[in-house]
Formats: sequence, C-alpha cells, structure tokens
Amino acid sequence: MSIAFTFPGQGSQAVGMGRDLAEAFPEARAVFQEVDEALNQPLSKLMWEGPEDELTLTANAQPALMAVSLAAIRVMEKEGFRLQDKVAYVAGHSLGEYSALAAAGTFSLSDTARLLRIRGNAMQAAVPVGEGAMAAIIGLEAADVEEVCASAAKGAICQIANDNGGGQLVISGARSAVEEAARLASERGAKRAIMLPVSAPFHSALMGPAAERMREALAEVQKNAPAVPVIANVTVSPLTDPEEIAARLVEQVTGRVRWRETVEWFGGNGVHTLYEVGSGKVLTGLARRINRDLNAVAVNTPADIEAVLKAL
Repeated sequence: MSIAFTFPGQGSQAVGMGRDLAEAFPEARAVFQEVDEALNQPLSKLMWEGPEDELTLTANAQPALMAVSLAAIRVMEKEGFRLQDKVAYVAGHSLGEYSALAAAGTFSLSDTARLLRIRGNAMQAAVPVGEGAMAAIIGLEAADVEEVCASAAKGAICQIANDNGGGQLVISGARSAVEEAARLASERGAKRAIMLPVSAPFHSALMGPAAERMREALAEVQKNAPAVPVIANVTVSPLTDPEEIAARLVEQVTGRVRWRETVEWFGGNGVHTLYEVGSGKVLTGLARRINRDLNAVAVNTPADIEAVLKAL
C-alpha cells in the first residue's frame, strides 16, 4: 500500500494563507520571498493581509496557492523528507497540477510561479468578461450533465469542466448556454444548480487562446522528469516524460479536470492515504466522499506537518 500527495486548486485560497508557516519556518519564508521576486510583486503581503477580492483574482490566486503548497514541502524537506522515498504519486486539481510538478522537481519554484501568472492572465484574457460562465451541478450523474450540456449548447460551447466527485460537477462555456444548462439540470432533478462567481469559463473550449499561450510558455522553461509520476488531470494516467507532461498541461486549459476518476484511480492502484498539501481542505473532503476506504489528510499548518513527518 502506498501514499499520494495531492495539491489544491482555485477556490482554496483565503486571506492569511501560509502566514503561520512563514512565522514558524525560515524555509517557508524563503519560498514566499522567491515567489515575490519571481513575480516582481509582494504577493505574500496580499496573501496575508488581503484584500480578499484582489487575492481571488486568477492571476494572484494561482501562484499564491502554489506557494503555500511548496512552502509546506520545503519545510518537510528540511526535516529530511524526500518525496521519492515516501510517496508513490502526486496529483493536483487544475493549477494544483503545477504545484505537484514543482514539488516533484519538474519545474523550479520561480518558473512555476511565472507559469501560473501567465496561465492566470491568459485564462482571464481569453474571453471578454461577461461572455462566459460556470455553474456547479449537484446531484446528477456525469452522463446526465453531458446530455444537459448538449441540449443547452445550440451551437455554443457548454461542457463539463470539473468532475469533482461526490455528485458535484462544474460546467463551463458561453453564459447563455451555461444558464440554460443549469435550468435544464434543475428540471432533470439536480439537487442544486448554482451559477458560480468566476471571471471566465475555465476548462472549456473557449480557453483556446490561453492553451496556445501556455504551449509557448511551457516550451521555454526547463523541464525535468518528476521524482515520482504525476497523475494528469486530463488522462488520469501516471506520467513521467517531461514533454508529455507539458502537452497534457496545455490540454488541461480547455479540458476536463477528472478529479473523481483520479481519486478512484488511486484507490484502484494501491494508494491507501492521500495527503492534501497546501491551503484548505477541499480535496480531502472530496476524497472522503468519493472513496471512504481512502485515508484523506489535509496538511497546511505547522502541527499538520509535524504529524505527517511522524506518520511517514
């Protein structure tokens, strides 16, 4: 039986994130300083003091979440932890896949921060504000949601963006189509169909320009084989080849985050414990709903890190 590390995605950010790590550990402070320098921005000040609406902006939230995850990893490494000695796989939810790859050594910390800033800006710029939308559909199976999206599309883009498990799917695309799909989902028996307060239709075909920008950016950075395989969002398969990893990251911009299948893959491939490294506990909650046999543990405070180091 083995262990996997998972890394959270957008929505797990909160004002104050990572501050306790920075106060407790010089290794964590060094991570936040390096990210600030890579972005030429006092991002850590925004993370710890807000304002929340500025932290929530995609271009800020993405590198900020990565920084907290990597701060926790660096603290563990200072205590002698080596990913390849204790962990079989890594995976991350959307932007968290970049955090996973940084933790596994595929990208440097500075390059990961810059890639996520490019990704956030490119995703925001791909569609004029107001033209795209996303909605959470609770309580319908994926096949039913796919049918609802097809019925609502009428030539526009409307697709499943995230299959988060536990009966939670997120759809994305043109605003009119997503609104119609949400209405149809409610008629079909969804427990809830909620329009989300997001600024762009992430993980939809409308993100095509952002995918091309990421193809360019990923071609320019140093890429190493990860210390352990990464389970890619779009293929739910273990990858170790740097060029294939980059290709799947490009695909991920417009493709579905297959998180339910990822957790199921772990359960079917000998993983018994998932540690969620970084801000919040979203993935831990999802894992418990998807597969109750998995031990799911959130790691984001000094006490959490101490407990994990003892358990590993």
